[in-house]
Amino acid sequence: MLTLNLAPIFKARGIDRPYSTLVKAGISRMSAGKILNGTTRVFRLDHIEIICTILHCEPNDLLQWKPSGQTNSTTHPLNNLKQTNISYNLKQTLATIPLKQLKEFDNIIAKQTEENS
Repeated sequence: MLTLNLAPIFKARGIDRPYSTLVKAGISRMSAGKILNGTTRVFRLDHIEIICTILHCEPNDLLQWKPSGQTNSTTHPLNNLKQTNISYNLKQTLATIPLKQLKEFDNIIAKQTEENS
């Protein structure tokens, strides 16, 4: 089953009030509620663009696929949308790792940022 997977992204971006964020960005209150509750049956392209802009992500990041038993193939393209659990408590991680590792982490981020520019 294909579902929206927004909560971990909002958490990773440090957004504590996703509903308010979506409404302020121009998504109606009703649509924002349905999107966040996972009850929306229609996901408009303009909403996808707004959410991707806010969260600095791509549409594939918004979707999660859990096999329903109909597709058993491990090579099916939907397997790319399976999400893995990632700890998004980066602030705590950064506060507790040794300074040497923090410097190494900063260098890795700087290198990635430079490559993506």
